Amino acid sequence: MRFWRRASQTVALSGGYAFAALMAVQADPAKAFDLSSLDVFGLFTKKDEPPAPSATTLPYKLDFDLGEAEDAKALTRTLQDASLLYRLRQDAPPDGETLSRRMAADLNPLVDALWSQGYFNAEVALVVDGVPLAVGAEPGAPLIRALEAHRNRDAVPIIVRVRPGKVFGFRNIDIVERGQGGAIADPLKVSKLKAGEPATAASLRAAQAALVDSMRAQSHPLAKVVELRPVVDHAAGIMDVTYVLDPGPLAGFGDITVGQTDEIPPEVVRSFIYLEPGDPYSPKALTDTRKSIAKIPAVGSVRIREADKLDGTGNLPIFVEVTERPKRLVGFSARYSTVDGPAVKVYWEHRNLFGGAERLRLETSVFFAPRIDGTKLQRFGDFEQSDLGGRFAFSFMKPALGGTRNDWLLDGAATRERVGTNRYGGYTARYANVTTAIRHRFSDTFSVQAGLEVERGQTSDVLGQVDYTLVGIPLSVNYDSTDDLLDPKKGIRATASFTPYPTFLGSTVGIYQTKAAISAYYALDEDGRYVLAGRVGFGSISGAGLDEIPATRRFYAGGGGSVRGYAYRSLSPLGPYWQLTGGRSLLELSAEARIKITDTIGIVPFFDAGTAFESSFPDGKQKLQMAAGLGFRYYTGIGPIRVDVAAPLNPRKGDKPVALYISIGQAF
Repeated sequence: MRFWRRASQTVALSGGYAFAALMAVQADPAKAFDLSSLDVFGLFTKKDEPPAPSATTLPYKLDFDLGEAEDAKALTRTLQDASLLYRLRQDAPPDGETLSRRMAADLNPLVDALWSQGYFNAEVALVVDGVPLAVGAEPGAPLIRALEAHRNRDAVPIIVRVRPGKVFGFRNIDIVERGQGGAIADPLKVSKLKAGEPATAASLRAAQAALVDSMRAQSHPLAKVVELRPVVDHAAGIMDVTYVLDPGPLAGFGDITVGQTDEIPPEVVRSFIYLEPGDPYSPKALTDTRKSIAKIPAVGSVRIREADKLDGTGNLPIFVEVTERPKRLVGFSARYSTVDGPAVKVYWEHRNLFGGAERLRLETSVFFAPRIDGTKLQRFGDFEQSDLGGRFAFSFMKPALGGTRNDWLLDGAATRERVGTNRYGGYTARYANVTTAIRHRFSDTFSVQAGLEVERGQTSDVLGQVDYTLVGIPLSVNYDSTDDLLDPKKGIRATASFTPYPTFLGSTVGIYQTKAAISAYYALDEDGRYVLAGRVGFGSISGAGLDEIPATRRFYAGGGGSVRGYAYRSLSPLGPYWQLTGGRSLLELSAEARIKITDTIGIVPFFDAGTAFESSFPDGKQKLQMAAGLGFRYYTGIGPIRVDVAAPLNPRKGDKPVALYISIGQAF
């Protein structure tokens, strides 16, 4: 039975139940996931079975009959999400009258669900043993008798009989701006509504949100859709829709008030806000502000609230509140590659050490140190203490010195390591390093840093032993406009540093070190499912000969964050006995195509190339080692889990045919 008269003329859905049906929030059937469809071992069957027959209750089972509907499976899921009967199927009512009232209350939500998907001529009825209950009808005695007939026998078989009919499409789409208009250059394009496409509630909601977002992006913070007029013509099977927009006045940001901050000083939070009163209003600026504040290690969450009206100067006041994260953190991480071996790390962190949002982090790591003397670790009994490397490090940061945009950084480490390959040798090293610096933040994307560094250590390789002291002045710049730390889809990330270690400061060898890296990300679609990513790395050391430079300061390529497919730091010039010496310059190139197959699964074909050079500038005398491979990504809430399989394209003798890398986050 139809729940409206088919002979009715054009009907305006301007309010009440019909309009609510259009705008009701429904699950997207394309994204619905029913665990019962995976019930191979009966893990979920119990939930779908009705309660056992009883003399005191009337359990029931619910079946959906959609006839020959093309999208029956997805539409069934939508109806189940809307159905009270379905949600309460494990709660058996006491009698037929109660169950019949529950059935009657279920009909309008089912109609809402169908209308939200564009089925405006659908027929819905609930049937028990041939007795129907249609929309608008009251449960009668025949239905109650049919229900009671199953008492203490079996579950009442309730059939949801739906004949959806065809999906209505859009015909005329009008978007009208109040006042002088012009806040949106092409509103129809912004709405993404097109004539002939299905007239679903999701489409109407998405269009409304897109129109408001577009007006707000043009510095109209109070923009809104004041009227939405969908008109359905049942006979023609179409919908006409009109949006009436009110852009509101142009405005900038007003006063920015920092409210609740728990135990974090408000001036620290304010130093990470780069908005100023009078700046043009922009939702992106608010998003960037939220991300900037979240960089404070002590901050757990950020809430930015906009005033509901403009101030006396015609600007919109902004209110910022933050909550503090747990002060102490203990963590553990592990990584493994078939070329570089395993590594584990344990760390402890305090995020508000002295009450000024200071962060102190202590960490220690143990890793496998590959043998470089020609012997091999073939069984557990061959293991020696020297096969392990270790590192202890501390990092301290005091943000917003005196409420300014200057941060004080203090870092130190003590390391014992052996780097290289069994075939090509490498180096052993023991050293300690302390660096202190001041970082100035110009914006949430750009900062500069200057400091003082002292390092003392000993390295040994085929060129001999170097006992050294380095005292330098590290200078660096950092720019990062990417949208995500672990999985960027757009933007540029660039770092560059220059550190002189002159002898007049106390260095035993005078060297000048330059490093730079830039990576870029470009999404081919709006959802970021197809992303092109590229990276270039460069390094140079001048001022001393290769044998005078500590091996830890020379450049090497290879490994999971460099040229995949080759052992960690195994790509460099070869010296006496064909052993690795490291280089005085470095060039690395990487390119990836990041392709999402589903919301959680992706593949990444990639190409890497690079090596270190003996000269202070890449001169082409050493051949670039190249590799290609395929990566797999599993996307989680904290970032993608990365599994890369890489193969050298021009392998040297002794290089493995493939290498496997597993970690969290993209390669760059």
